[in-house]
Amino acid sequence: MTDLYPAADQRELLRQAAATHTAASQDVETFLRRLPEVPDPADITEYANLLSREERARADRQAAADAAGLQLPSLEE
Repeated sequence: MTDLYPAADQRELLRQAAATHTAASQDVETFLRRLPEVPDPADITEYANLLSREERARADRQAAADAAGLQLPSLEE
């Protein structure tokens, strides 16, 4: 039988994943606030790295949400 409520450890993993995603998003915002009017190649590389980190964190957060029983139906249907 499946539990109606996720185990506390799954919820904590989800909270941690959400915090990691929030931090990654904040890092992107911080970068964009200091971005010069004309970005140089180093800025573009840094932005790509920050976006990759944020996207991985979002995917990890979604996986943790799924594991905690927070699966959402597809919005595309």
